[in-house]
Amino acid sequence: MSIFRRGEARKPKSAFREYAEALIIAVVLALVIRQFVVQAFKIPSGSMMPTLLIGDHILVSKISYWFTDPHKGDIVVFRFPKDKKRDFIKRIIGEPGDEIQIASKVVYVNGEPVKEPYVMHTEDSSIEGSHSSRDNFNPAVVPPSHYFLMGDNRDNSMDSRYWGFLNRKEIKGKAFLIYWSWDRTNHWPRWQRIGKVIR
Repeated sequence: MSIFRRGEARKPKSAFREYAEALIIAVVLALVIRQFVVQAFKIPSGSMMPTLLIGDHILVSKISYWFTDPHKGDIVVFRFPKDKKRDFIKRIIGEPGDEIQIASKVVYVNGEPVKEPYVMHTEDSSIEGSHSSRDNFNPAVVPPSHYFLMGDNRDNSMDSRYWGFLNRKEIKGKAFLIYWSWDRTNHWPRWQRIGKVIR
């Protein structure tokens, strides 16, 4: 009966075992990164056009708000308040304490019109009257720990104008990069968008 002694060479691992261990480590790291650091998302709708297009694949930083709060202009992924199994992506327009108002499609924060070069409107005319909050939104103050979000495609976005303020705890992370983009109409990659920083 032989006993393994200090100094003796250990039996080398088999190639299968080495590959298996490497695969397990890679999977564990991928799960940890996805859970706590970065997660990939695909844009399914046109509510953030022209900033984000249908078929854009983006990366979202889940650590961006560990030590700082979200700010106006950030594009964030969050759990939809009406159905928390769904993820939405919108731009932060108002922070806690801000007064938000929309008049004839123009957004005002604390009484000042917001410069929004990223916004797209598909209709020139405004919907008037109290039956719709799309183009006119009565002044409202964002509550503590909440945010007011809107899509860049203003005439075609389901956002805070319809479902209210978003609780900070529902924010999953900040979108920061387009890593792939597929034009499903032409069945071709949008090469010029790959690697684009999201702003």
